[in-house]
Amino acid sequence: MTDSGGAAVADRLDVVETCTRVLWHTDHREWEALVSVFADEVSLDYTSLNGGEPVTLPPDVIAGAWSQALGGYDSTHHLLTNHLVTVTGDAAVCTASFLATHRLASVLGGSLWTLGGTYRFSLKRTAAGWRIDGMVMTAVWGDGNRDLPAQAAAR
Repeated sequence: MTDSGGAAVADRLDVVETCTRVLWHTDHREWEALVSVFADEVSLDYTSLNGGEPVTLPPDVIAGAWSQALGGYDSTHHLLTNHLVTVTGDAAVCTASFLATHRLASVLGGSLWTLGGTYRFSLKRTAAGWRIDGMVMTAVWGDGNRDLPAQAAAR
């Protein structure tokens, strides 16, 4: 393998790890560490699940919003797999399948809400490494208690 081939493999591994860290830090409620995987501004598109329009936010606002939205659950578990990575210079795209399980012990309905679909992450190379500057979540299916997000937010 040539040096450029080794660099390409290293870039791909770094991109996958950066994308994985978003979900790891979220599930482990590591909100300050979550901020570190993002670029200075991040375009978020969760319209397939929530409607509305995509937004562009700084990392600390994202971490605060996710802390409020997900922090009320007893636990969450996000899996990211089947990564397809394309690196072009200092830009990268990683598309991957996800499975997101949200748990809240609840007397009103089941305790689980699960989603499946795809994420499309866009990243840019910075002096500190790869940073995510865009995320598009496409929910393909859901199962379980759809009322859990509202119940978790009320906690």
